[in-house]
Amino acid sequence: MIKSQALFSFVSVLVLFVSCSLSKDPHRLITKQLQQGKIKEDTSYVYALPFKDGKHIIVQGYFSLFSHKNRAALDFKMKKGTAIYAARGGVVVRLKKDSNRGGWSKKNRPHGNFIIIQHNDGSRAGYWHLQYNSVLPNVGDTVQQGQLIAKSGRTGFAMFPHLHFLVWRSSGGNWQPIGTRFRTSKGIGYLRPLHFYKAPGE
Repeated sequence: MIKSQALFSFVSVLVLFVSCSLSKDPHRLITKQLQQGKIKEDTSYVYALPFKDGKHIIVQGYFSLFSHKNRAALDFKMKKGTAIYAARGGVVVRLKKDSNRGGWSKKNRPHGNFIIIQHNDGSRAGYWHLQYNSVLPNVGDTVQQGQLIAKSGRTGFAMFPHLHFLVWRSSGGNWQPIGTRFRTSKGIGYLRPLHFYKAPGE
């Protein structure tokens, strides 16, 4: 337990340091301004948190250098087996659920279990590092926002159990990860690294 807490403290400090590092992606500046409330967005889709119980910390946020340098993605730290729910409804277009391999080596990257859901506006959300054989829907299934879809794990390239979540949209045939707003117990907004979040009503 002490080793686990020390590791988490080290990772938290490291993420805090690198999450301020620069990315060349022009979307980074806009996302940071949205997170800080310097610019407002009230037309984008508001996502539900991908969990319903407890509170979870964002250990790595949008464009953090650690492994999100050029990626608008979020890492929610959570125990293995935590229930994962669809943050937005849509159709399952890809998934992997047959891997039980994971750890802190890039060789594990192809072994991460995941599910990708396409929304009615053409954007897609991906949920990664899922527990072995825990993905419930099949490709082609329609899922509703708030529907149980999997359990969290540590498959693929992962130092510790967490949920890697990101949303993409297509622009001119190129898929671009984007920052998204969420509905939380504290209201609607863009999530920030090293902050805890819980679902409304928790």
